[in-house]
Amino acid sequence: MEHTLNEIRDIIWGVPLIALLVGTGIYLTFLLKGLQFRKLYHSLWLALVKRKEENSEGDISHFQALMTALAATVGTGNIAGVATAIAIGGPGALFWMWITGLFGMATKYAEAVLAVKYRIKDKNGNMSGGPMYYLANGMNIKWLGALFAVFAAVAAFGIGNMVQSNSVADAVKYSFNIPVEATGIILAIATGLVLLGGIKSIGKVTGILVPLMVIFYFLAALFVVIIHIDQIPSVISHVLVEAFTDTAAVGGFAGATIMLTIRSGISRGVFSNESGLGSAPIAAAAAQTKHPVTQALVSMTQTFIDTIIICSMTGFAILVSDVLGTGLTGATLTQKAFETALPGQWGGIVVSIGLIFFAYSTILGWSYYGEKSVEYLLGEKSVKPYRLLFVIIVFVGAIVKLDLVWTFADIMNGLMALPNLIALLGLSGMVAAETRNYFNNSD
Repeated sequence: MEHTLNEIRDIIWGVPLIALLVGTGIYLTFLLKGLQFRKLYHSLWLALVKRKEENSEGDISHFQALMTALAATVGTGNIAGVATAIAIGGPGALFWMWITGLFGMATKYAEAVLAVKYRIKDKNGNMSGGPMYYLANGMNIKWLGALFAVFAAVAAFGIGNMVQSNSVADAVKYSFNIPVEATGIILAIATGLVLLGGIKSIGKVTGILVPLMVIFYFLAALFVVIIHIDQIPSVISHVLVEAFTDTAAVGGFAGATIMLTIRSGISRGVFSNESGLGSAPIAAAAAQTKHPVTQALVSMTQTFIDTIIICSMTGFAILVSDVLGTGLTGATLTQKAFETALPGQWGGIVVSIGLIFFAYSTILGWSYYGEKSVEYLLGEKSVKPYRLLFVIIVFVGAIVKLDLVWTFADIMNGLMALPNLIALLGLSGMVAAETRNYFNNSD
């Protein structure tokens, strides 16, 4: 079964899907005239300074919607995923992660415009939106919307639940020698307490947790970079040069071809920021906003923060500390990099703490994505049973081996992307029209 699933994953996440994901971002960038570059400062101001719109329909503020989406994307991929990309593809992989992030901002923007444009209010007054709604109501392809909801609901148990709780359990056992069963129980209880309050509770918790964990990890990585500041010029040179050339073997690093470098960077970048997968617009639809473009500007900063800031800091910390070629990969490579600057075991502890909070926040974000997908398929009565099952699976994920779950989660994420990209391309004219309407009236 493992061999079969690996083959299916490799087919789904082959060159065609990766090219479609990045190509959609490039197309939207040209269609929107580079909006993510022109309006980045304004977007960050809306997200981090203005934070919310008064007297607007929605369940949570701009800031809380952004933090919920960031909670789901800032996870093990920012620590382990970046390290894996560099270990396989060399320093140049970081450049291709940047490319994915910069064009992915346009994709994330378009997703959020459509999410708010086609969201609905349920009988309890809560907002529901996302790819399933803009596929059904925008493109009138209801079966494809339902298919997306199935993929998202299943994916939430994999990449958004078991994979994350397992990462936390392993990190806690490695750094603090706490049994995985104990970690599983604590994590399940902590998740359940937040989920009881729905999106408003999730928004409040992520609104506090995500900024703190991002700042903590950023400062720790920055310290590693500063300690090795003399390496920065050569590292930047290597990243830019080796993005377009074959990478020579060094120490335990086997070297990489140009195509391997590109594929490693792009695939890990997509997994990290999730632009095009269709998950983040589910959170964007809950935002209190008067116009789809306002929340879309806020939403696109998620990709910027996730990839351009956090992933870059992990990448620089690894490259300046000269640990590439030690034979390590994943989170252990990042830990090794931090240990070159932080005394004793503090490097490993800092990375472990980062993993714990990144993974826990991902569980909270994806719980909402899965919940809204199940609600779309089975109605509001399905929400409470889904939450209970989700909490139970958090515990299960902490105590079992997950080789098959990782692969299955990759497959579900790829299957989510396909219907979402169809909608983004099919409704791109609507995105452009909403954008023109907003800026023409605001000038």
